[in-house]
Amino acid sequence: MLTVHHLEASRSHRILWLLEELGVAYALKTYRRDKATRLAPPALRKVHPLGKSPVIEDDGEVVAESGAIIEYLAEKFGKEAAGDLAHLQPRAGTAAHRQCRFWMHYAEGSLMNWLLMKLVFQSIPGQPMPFFARPVARAICAGVQEKLVDPNLETARRFIEDHLSRHAWFAGKSLTIADFQMCFAVEALLARGADAAAMPNLAAYRERIAARPAYRRALEKGGPVILAA
Repeated sequence: MLTVHHLEASRSHRILWLLEELGVAYALKTYRRDKATRLAPPALRKVHPLGKSPVIEDDGEVVAESGAIIEYLAEKFGKEAAGDLAHLQPRAGTAAHRQCRFWMHYAEGSLMNWLLMKLVFQSIPGQPMPFFARPVARAICAGVQEKLVDPNLETARRFIEDHLSRHAWFAGKSLTIADFQMCFAVEALLARGADAAAMPNLAAYRERIAARPAYRRALEKGGPVILAA
């Protein structure tokens, strides 16, 4: 049976959602973050040298990186998918395929970089340090967010909001692997200080995916997507 090595509040929620949509049986092994650092535990390095999640094991093969796992699962289990999963992997050469490929790369290649930077610079002032260093760290982190991180996140939010004003799903009319790849970033965008009222299309998209039974089952099994601050 396929095994998912799942780190709480992480990108591996994408994998659980896709497996639930496809109806693929799987074993779930959950790992808890370090309470102080929120980092993945060393035990994950026994599964894959990078020590990150998600990772799956299937028929003796270990696959890491969420985008690679999503493509692997879609290729192996999604070819006969029907209903609103019938276009999980759009036909090559179509506009939907080009859109799908863009969002698959954009999620991790561009967007998550800024989201991770936001998380890091928000968390640094709360880390152990000499009392006299804290005001300096707070000022530096606030400055980096104001001048660099937040403007780029705002550009991303506006870009995604505009796209979703014209498309029900990221690749167009149908649910595709791009939606599974982007779902974590959508949750993170709305959790990192974004005003949902100012992003109605992005918020509505999150409601659409959250209303899906498979998405809810993934939450029940894997826990919340984003850890509370």
